Amino acid sequence: MATPNYGYEKRQKELARKKKKEDKLREKANRKLSPSSDGLAPGDPEDDVASLERDPPTVPELPTKNG
Repeated sequence: MATPNYGYEKRQKELARKKKKEDKLREKANRKLSPSSDGLAPGDPEDDVASLERDPPTVPELPTKNG
């Protein structure tokens, strides 16, 4: 009776894991490069600038030592 080749099985699992990771990174890069169908995605710098023009950020007052 033949014995199982655990090294081969391990290598196949590693290759499958590596391929899945590469596919995931490729998909992420494609999403990043291609614009969304609605125009700007939330969090785009241009979108953030427009929101800052409408609602300027407020600076919280820092407590002073005297009061």
